[in-house]
Amino acid sequence: MKNRNTLFTAFIAMFLTTTGLVAQDGGFIYGKLTTIDGKTYEGPMRWGKEEVYWTDMFNASKERNENIDYLSREDIRRLERFYERRNYGWGDRIAGWFDSRWNDSRWDNDYVHQFSCQFGELKSLRMSGRKYVDVELQNGDKFEVDGDGYNDIGSEIKIMDTEIGEMVFRWSRIDKIDFMKTPNSLNDKFGEPLYGTVETYGGAFTGYVQWDHDERVDTDKLDGDTYDGDVSIQFGKIKSIERDGNRSIVVMNSGREMELRGSNDVNSSNRGIIVNTEFGRVDIPWREFKRVTFEGKATKMKSYDQFGSQKELTGVVKTVDGDTFSGRIIYDLDETFDYEVLQGKDDDIEYIIPFRYIKSVTPKNYDNSNVVLKSGEKLFLGDAQDVSDRNTGLLVFEGKGEPRYLLWNDIDEVTFN
Repeated sequence: MKNRNTLFTAFIAMFLTTTGLVAQDGGFIYGKLTTIDGKTYEGPMRWGKEEVYWTDMFNASKERNENIDYLSREDIRRLERFYERRNYGWGDRIAGWFDSRWNDSRWDNDYVHQFSCQFGELKSLRMSGRKYVDVELQNGDKFEVDGDGYNDIGSEIKIMDTEIGEMVFRWSRIDKIDFMKTPNSLNDKFGEPLYGTVETYGGAFTGYVQWDHDERVDTDKLDGDTYDGDVSIQFGKIKSIERDGNRSIVVMNSGREMELRGSNDVNSSNRGIIVNTEFGRVDIPWREFKRVTFEGKATKMKSYDQFGSQKELTGVVKTVDGDTFSGRIIYDLDETFDYEVLQGKDDDIEYIIPFRYIKSVTPKNYDNSNVVLKSGEKLFLGDAQDVSDRNTGLLVFEGKGEPRYLLWNDIDEVTFN
């Protein structure tokens, strides 16, 4: 009897795992929150009404960019001339960097870039002011970020405490957040993930869905108006949503069909539909969206321990003159690690891809580049600084000495290790 029970338990565990009913919970953000008076709460976390998965993005501003210090006087002059020729209006700004750089004063703060990483890269956040946070990554790297312009700093934090249940904390009450591996099975959580296929005029994307940049679990609600009155429908009851002009056709799991209008959830005020794919995020504007079909749990979500390594960018850079340089790379004078992201658009659809999934970037013209992923998928992306001549260039460290600086128009191809 004991052997039979053991076999039965093993069979059930195997069945649940293969059908996606176990290990899904490992994809939710989980950790310990410590208040300013030392009280602690542990459980799944959600940033306001938004981020809830390890693959969601944490956004802030970098406090300063030390990479500009690697540029020589001539490098900065070349960069200045390049932007003057492209007529981007950056000449005065770069001249300001030049003056401050060589007068030993702090360079122009306008050059500070956005900091973005997936929540799974984070080990802890410690509040150092109303808008400042000390960040520690899983690899031990530490730095400070600024919340100006980004709601991930200053937001209310929800935590589903393992004993108390759901609690909401004002940012001012929080001292520190320590992120931890999520249990495979949670007794309480904010809902089940929204998974499905989003059809656009350029193709289809399958993955975890964020509706209107907000709703991403099945307990979240879709708001809209019908001829008979207002409705607020849990996403878990919805099979599909189809755009029909400035309204939406909603089909319930039962097959019941409704026409909704009058809300940013279901009309052109929708901020976009994000699909979290295996290689990053795809942000689809309303005008490109056709239909989403929810499919329930289909694939295992990325868990916290799968983000355990944050590595420096390394690779080979080929120039248009035929030279080749290899070593550590700082991309766009900003991105240094493989967890940082490249952004670009295919028409109006925006891609946000961590560098760890990118094999190569090849500039093709002033506004576009070919991007090849390590999976073999090829993208033609433009209309963003990372993939156009607005890119401020690359630093390549071939040895222990000073790096080589390359302007964007010097580069034929960048291949990452």
